[in-house]
Amino acid sequence: MTLEQTETPSNADPDIIDHETRATDADHEALRVWLRLLTCTNIVESRLRNQLRTGFDSTLPRFDLMAQLDRNPEGLKMRELSRRLMVTGGNVTGLTDKLVEEGLVERRDDPRDRRAYTVHLTPEGKRLFRQMASSHENWVIELFAGLDHDEKIQLLDLLNRLKRHLTALDSGAS
Repeated sequence: MTLEQTETPSNADPDIIDHETRATDADHEALRVWLRLLTCTNIVESRLRNQLRTGFDSTLPRFDLMAQLDRNPEGLKMRELSRRLMVTGGNVTGLTDKLVEEGLVERRDDPRDRRAYTVHLTPEGKRLFRQMASSHENWVIELFAGLDHDEKIQLLDLLNRLKRHLTALDSGAS
């Protein structure tokens, strides 16, 4: 299927307003691809945010922070959490403070650096995160159920090619 054969804003549901509605068939295909990617990302993220809120009274940033800690059982310093989550230190501090108050994470002194501490999931944080992660995975599977296995593999391959190209541009090696 070519880009021209896919649904475009001119024949899309007129009640749906999203980033893609900015484009027309006359716009360059790269712009149309970008807006479609952005629209799909926003739809998926919005649904996941809603599911976390209704299912766990949680937020996507909380889930992401807990996911980082789950992947790093030795704990992470605040600076590393901030870097991995791509947010400011102040955002991570506020989020961590709330999770500490709720007993889901704890701060531990770093034996290698007396001025620093690492953040870890508590046993209750691990239990809750595992429930959230299982639900999250099922939600994502459901959201992508409109594509069969081969289509998902094809999409992964295409996005991988795009990612390699963009990474090369960032490194100046295009």
